Amino acid sequence: MPRSDPNGPAVIVDPYSSGALFAPAFKAAGVPVVAVVSSPAPPAVYAASYRPEHFQTILTASEDLEPLVERLRALGPRCVLPGCESGVELADALAPLVVPDVANDPEKASARRHKGDMAAAVARAGLPILRQLCTSDADEAEAWLRRSSLAGRDLVIKPPKSASTDGVTRVPRGEGWRDVFDSMLGRPNRLGIVNDRLLVQEYVTGTEYVVDTFSYEGNHTVTDVCRYHKVDNGPYMAVYERMEWLSPKTPGIERLIGYTRGVLDAVGIRFGAAHVELMLTREGPRLIEIGARPHGGGQPRFCRVATGDSQVDRTVRYFARLGHVREGFGLQTHVLVVFLIVRRPGIVRNVEVFGEVESLVSHHFSAIRFRNGDCLEPTRDLFGSLDLGFVVLAHADRSQVHADYHKIRDIERRLWLDDSKGAQA
Repeated sequence: MPRSDPNGPAVIVDPYSSGALFAPAFKAAGVPVVAVVSSPAPPAVYAASYRPEHFQTILTASEDLEPLVERLRALGPRCVLPGCESGVELADALAPLVVPDVANDPEKASARRHKGDMAAAVARAGLPILRQLCTSDADEAEAWLRRSSLAGRDLVIKPPKSASTDGVTRVPRGEGWRDVFDSMLGRPNRLGIVNDRLLVQEYVTGTEYVVDTFSYEGNHTVTDVCRYHKVDNGPYMAVYERMEWLSPKTPGIERLIGYTRGVLDAVGIRFGAAHVELMLTREGPRLIEIGARPHGGGQPRFCRVATGDSQVDRTVRYFARLGHVREGFGLQTHVLVVFLIVRRPGIVRNVEVFGEVESLVSHHFSAIRFRNGDCLEPTRDLFGSLDLGFVVLAHADRSQVHADYHKIRDIERRLWLDDSKGAQA
């Protein structure tokens, strides 16, 4: 049986999104890096983040994994890690065959990618979950709604293998849920995966959090906890509005962390980064979903500003054998990500108003990815948010960060969009 080689390269599967940060971090630690890609070209939503120049060796997977497994074994890697959501399943298939001593539980692989399977695994572990059903049969869903006393209640319908809130749809009072179900079933999501089944869930309210972790030898360390604020944008549910890093002293965090560790055990995570999204309801924490990979969108770069550490840093520290891996986290700087939102379609006429963003006292980083003349559509998911742009604010004074947040929203309201006829939208 092969084993990981502590002197071998790190293998990153689909090194896109935050996964693109692994190569420079490992190289800085003196570790060579090999890329494995699940398709010849990255999914369109990840293409801008791909840096093939960071890799001397890039291997492409095919339906027959055996040649790829043999090539990787010959390289003698120290780890096989997913870079982003599209690489989770392939990394889970390769790691037990190439580096089984540092792989996650292969028997629970589907629970680390398929939202229906992950919820079932968490429930089997004795943790409370949202009421939900994963099915391809609308009649089965209707019968389940009646049995669960959810008929006529607010629902959420979403694909089991989408990412970044793609396809997540709220159905108020359950009205027209069959139409939503039928419109999504059999269609490809934004990662190109066909929705062969759909998840039908109860809609709950509460505060949404993410707990980001790095695990080694089954020990789960927490790198950061962030609080999300999401809004409905017309028909689109849960559009990211802002995200804030929290102090470990924030009330309720220990409860979230305890639940998170139970989730990680339930889905068989033993090594690597995980991104666990939770809703804190009146009844306690409930899993939204888990990503068995780093927090996306380049978050580790900004986590380092907030906490002095990140999932990427801990991953490299462990696999490069650079010493003790930190267990907990602290808050060094107040950091807030403000996601730009387009609420109505139109053609941009005065992008220059966003030039004021860089003069804000707490401005740390900004990416404004549209120009005058661009036609913008309403923001519908996190992919759309990142395509549009965001601003990262960082300051020792939390009140300064929030004052600048409100200034960004004021600037956003001044953005002039023309409709297709030239009138202001």
